[in-house]
Amino acid sequence: MREEATEMWFSQEKLRLLLRRFGISACSCGAEKLKSRLAASNSEPGKNGRKLSRQDRIELGRLFQGAVSSHDWELAESLILLADPQTLNDALCISLDSIWFLSTQQELYGITGLIKKIIANGAYDFTRAALRTSFLASCVSACQSRTMSLADTVTVMAQRLHERLQECNGDEVLKAEAGAKVQKFTEWALKCISFHSRCQGNRDRVGHNSPVEIQLQLSAFKTFLDLAGNHLTGKDFTEAFDAACFPLTLFSSSFDPGWASGISATAIQGLLGMLVEGGADNVNQCFLEASRFGSTELVRILLQIAQRNSLDVDVDLALGFASHYGKIGTMECLVEEGNAMAFLGPLMRAAERGCMPVVQWFVQRGCRDMELCLALTAATSSSQVEVAAYLLPHVPHHVLAALSIEILKAAGERSGGSLNGVAFLLHSDFLGDPAATYAVADSIARSDDEAVAPELKSFLQEHWSEAAFQDGLREGEAHFSNLVRILKWGNSPICLRDLPAPLRWRWLICLCIGSVSRQEAACYPRGIEGSSWKRPGGLGDRSWTSRAKRESYWLSWNTICLRFSSAVWFSEIGSVDF
Repeated sequence: MREEATEMWFSQEKLRLLLRRFGISACSCGAEKLKSRLAASNSEPGKNGRKLSRQDRIELGRLFQGAVSSHDWELAESLILLADPQTLNDALCISLDSIWFLSTQQELYGITGLIKKIIANGAYDFTRAALRTSFLASCVSACQSRTMSLADTVTVMAQRLHERLQECNGDEVLKAEAGAKVQKFTEWALKCISFHSRCQGNRDRVGHNSPVEIQLQLSAFKTFLDLAGNHLTGKDFTEAFDAACFPLTLFSSSFDPGWASGISATAIQGLLGMLVEGGADNVNQCFLEASRFGSTELVRILLQIAQRNSLDVDVDLALGFASHYGKIGTMECLVEEGNAMAFLGPLMRAAERGCMPVVQWFVQRGCRDMELCLALTAATSSSQVEVAAYLLPHVPHHVLAALSIEILKAAGERSGGSLNGVAFLLHSDFLGDPAATYAVADSIARSDDEAVAPELKSFLQEHWSEAAFQDGLREGEAHFSNLVRILKWGNSPICLRDLPAPLRWRWLICLCIGSVSRQEAACYPRGIEGSSWKRPGGLGDRSWTSRAKRESYWLSWNTICLRFSSAVWFSEIGSVDF
């Protein structure tokens, strides 16, 4: 495999061509002769101000990459002597990148010795090297998930990156530019992983590292940090920490459950821990971002790092982010492992948005009575009827009774113009007693409290107040009398369309309310209730509670209708616009 990699990345012809460009004889290919000629041509290798052309720098970088990958440390050190300062910085990055593929103690000695020589010869861009290798280390750990091949990784990465950018606010042009840069950088990392994997005999998957190999890799990174010393600032460590966390948010959907506690995550845990020790101060920021994107395994890792380093992370705010975007798995992690307890805010926001899965999750986890009541109010105010219907049975009756007026007032105040939620509570007889439900609605309708929203007060006065009931009662008496007169005519030639519109409407209401009454409906708007009060079996006939009596009445009622109505009449019902 060493010979295959060597043949792939640097041939003798390329080496001769490169040496000619630097004025070195192509026949001097032996290591000792090469060193002597370099020593003769450069008194201070790497520090003589030589500036290579772009093409020369690319060629030298490729040769150096091949030498490092094949562990030919002698050749790699010889190539360092040809490098200008910028190429030395590139060589530092290449060498540091290779540490995440170390497997033996000999390789550790070789790469750390090479890094020391590169720094001694003038490499100075420690910031770029730290950011780049942190990003790569994260990609390596992510790709070691058994569910992801290298071929799949590119597709997954591009898709997740696109989704993430779509979820972010900001200028579309800037988002497109940022996306292109991140994708290019990630594709570079995956190509690097693919190359090293082929050199190690794994053609389509990153091999799993043993605990010993991981310790070698982390030891090499620690050596780099020691060599960098004060050249790396707290800001550098912070940016490197962010660079290491970013790929894990992209790949989170492909991780095996429990990945964070497995061997594949050990290297990235050690890397992040060293960055925190170096001065990274953005653990909480990355923690919140991971929660927002549902990167459960990264959330788990950051919780562990925060605990080991006695750092504070805002688990309650993170729970709010996760619940807002419906990341149920992350929510479970935050509650079970992070001890998040602030359910009220996330529950209310989920109820306002009508996010049923999140609301159900909170209720099943266990919420206090007042939290459930406030969530019901939030769902009612935003007319999320389905959520309100789910929450209503979970709120204890004594809480509803004590806070009924406040619930309706608060729902009306934040309704935004739609009172469908308020209407739902009243229709549902949310107090379990029609008299109590009507009394609460009438109390608010007659209230002089300026805190009551005008829209709510007007709505209740028109539909749910005692005054509305009295108006409906008067209308009902008149319309019922007219209806009875028509029924007494028997086989009348009058068709539905010949009746006055108000009477047609009342006819339909009688039929509909009768059908609903037979199904034990709870409450109706007071106007409709009043208009049906005097009819046998109507809403006001409180003594007419026997189901048998109601069934008998409706059988008689339908018989009268059939007697009164010809086949032509009923054939026209479907075409009549009520």
